[in-house]
Amino acid sequence: DSTSAIDSATEDKIQQAIYAAAKGRTTLIITHRLSQIRWADQIVVLRGGRISAVGSHEELMEQSLAYRQIFQE
Repeated sequence: DSTSAIDSATEDKIQQAIYAAAKGRTTLIITHRLSQIRWADQIVVLRGGRISAVGSHEELMEQSLAYRQIFQE
């Protein structure tokens, strides 16, 4: 993950810039860090190269074991 070696304040600034740049656009963000997808409308979970679940963070925490496991580690 490209932001794994930066402090949280810098990471927040980067995320705010991405959010501003993405406003009104379809944007794909590939990550395993919850902090980078907290504002996403839809999250796609891939397992074995295939889509295993789609939804908001709240929906996926309830419906997708694979998604929950990412954040319980």
